[in-house]
Amino acid sequence: MPAILLLITPDAATRAADPLPYEVSIGTTGDAAIDNVLHDASTLVSLRASAPVGPFALAARARDDDGRFADALHGFGYYQAQADLTIDGRRLDDPGLIDALDAAPAAPPAKVAAQFTLGPLFHLGAVTVTGSMPPEVSADAPTDLGIRTGDPARAADVLAAGAHLLATLRQAGYAMATVQPPVAILHPADHTLDVAFAVNAGPRVDLGAISITGLKGVHEAYVRNRLTLHPGQRFDPDAIEAARDDLAGLGVFSEVRVETATQLDAEGRLPVTFVVTERPPHLVDLSLAYSTDQGLTPSVGWHARNLFGNGEQLNLTASASDGGSADKGLGYKVGAQFIKPDFLARDQSLEVEVDALRQDFQAYDQDALIESVTITRPLWPQWGPHWTGSAGLSAEQEYIVQQDVGRSYNLIGVPIGLKYDSSNNKLEPTKGIRLSLGVTPTQSLSAGGATFVSMQASASTYFDLTGNGRSVVAVRGLIGQISGAGPFSLPPDQRFYAGGSTTVRGFRYQSVGPQFPDGRPTGGTAVSAGSIELRQHLWGNWGAAAFVDAGQVTASGAPLTGGTWRIGAGVGARYYTSIGSIRLDVAVPVNRAPGGDAFELYIGLGEAF
Repeated sequence: MPAILLLITPDAATRAADPLPYEVSIGTTGDAAIDNVLHDASTLVSLRASAPVGPFALAARARDDDGRFADALHGFGYYQAQADLTIDGRRLDDPGLIDALDAAPAAPPAKVAAQFTLGPLFHLGAVTVTGSMPPEVSADAPTDLGIRTGDPARAADVLAAGAHLLATLRQAGYAMATVQPPVAILHPADHTLDVAFAVNAGPRVDLGAISITGLKGVHEAYVRNRLTLHPGQRFDPDAIEAARDDLAGLGVFSEVRVETATQLDAEGRLPVTFVVTERPPHLVDLSLAYSTDQGLTPSVGWHARNLFGNGEQLNLTASASDGGSADKGLGYKVGAQFIKPDFLARDQSLEVEVDALRQDFQAYDQDALIESVTITRPLWPQWGPHWTGSAGLSAEQEYIVQQDVGRSYNLIGVPIGLKYDSSNNKLEPTKGIRLSLGVTPTQSLSAGGATFVSMQASASTYFDLTGNGRSVVAVRGLIGQISGAGPFSLPPDQRFYAGGSTTVRGFRYQSVGPQFPDGRPTGGTAVSAGSIELRQHLWGNWGAAAFVDAGQVTASGAPLTGGTWRIGAGVGARYYTSIGSIRLDVAVPVNRAPGGDAFELYIGLGEAF
């Protein structure tokens, strides 16, 4: 038997397996939405850098994309569209394509091109619903599908119509309803597509037993009292979701899920189970802020979320401040707050708070004990879901030294508040309005004490310039007035001051307004302030801000009159985290007061407003 010598060179043996670099060109169709879908559908594009391939696999990848492109174009209603793919100018059905790619050098890369011919746009022909449609729903179908004869035959619209039909049935109480995937019949000659939806409505059902699982420290009776559902109620997905949202908003659960049974009970009703996951019962938080006017401000808090099993909260907090230009010494505040939810009525809470504080400002020195009892409730449905009202009773015992003169005060107040909040995010709002109104009649029980009414209104609003929350203009305003007493008849801490991060940045805390001859603040009976700020996301978690603040304090009189307006301007950096932005702002006074600081620096968590 003759010997056979087989000689294989390394290049010939490995070339077919070697990766072949390539470039991809996806043609345009004239419709940006279609172009984006075609680009995203292409594995030639998505795998080019991450998964290199040889010549044979490159051709296979292109053929796979040919099918993907066809599906994408059909989905937009172009059922006679054609995709033309070439590699180095050769069509995919060219018998010499693989050999040509095997022989191709590594450079330049192979050029893959895809061009498209859309053809005619198909439109919907007959749109029908078949099966067991209940009378109260069939009267509206198929006109309520969201599609009708003559509409473009887009796959997404047709599928959405089926989902809408199912939602309509469930909304009408047919919890076990099914809608089969639509049957489509193509008519190429007249460029139409008929679609039919097969429905099985099943029985109209009521809710059966309602179970709650996952409870540990939270009392079941408390949760059941909160439930807005009851057995025998007509099945309603919106009502079930509203009940879920209500439980999730109690603050004691990290997750609330609703599971409906897959079959009816013996009475023909649908059992429902709420599956809850409790949050850790206790929380400790630490924070640290710094500003040049108030110095270093550390704070610590211990929080019980479910003190007695009915969602009661106990919040113990402590904070201190020292080292700022507005301080003369160490200041502190220690407080305890107890919140009882559903006090005497659903959604009505009782808040009891006690605070002990010492403040050593340039304006005054204060040692005080403050107690308050407040009832808060949402003003819905009378006013709308964004309104909240509060009323309470407060007491304050304090000793204040101002201009080396010390005096004791005992105050009784009746704070009444009204709030509106339609903002879309508590930490980083990009749209909406926040409004706060407060009126506090106060009686000083000290000898010669004054009777006065403090009124204050603040508002902020947010404008999303780009629609994606990356460029936001935030605006805020504040006015306040005290009636019934002059400035020196009032305790110094009850007067209005401005300056600092909450009013006019660039000016030392409490430094805006009338002053004693030695330059220390006196406070006034009226305040006005406003801010405008541009917040811009840059890259990743980083952002920047630019702002202008203005404010005045009137010794006696109405807001917006009598006082000297002070203006501050500045820029800031932001680093966005899941618990809010880390904020660094630098502000300078535009019209600096004599003896005022040249600039102020603020570092903290969260936006200024």
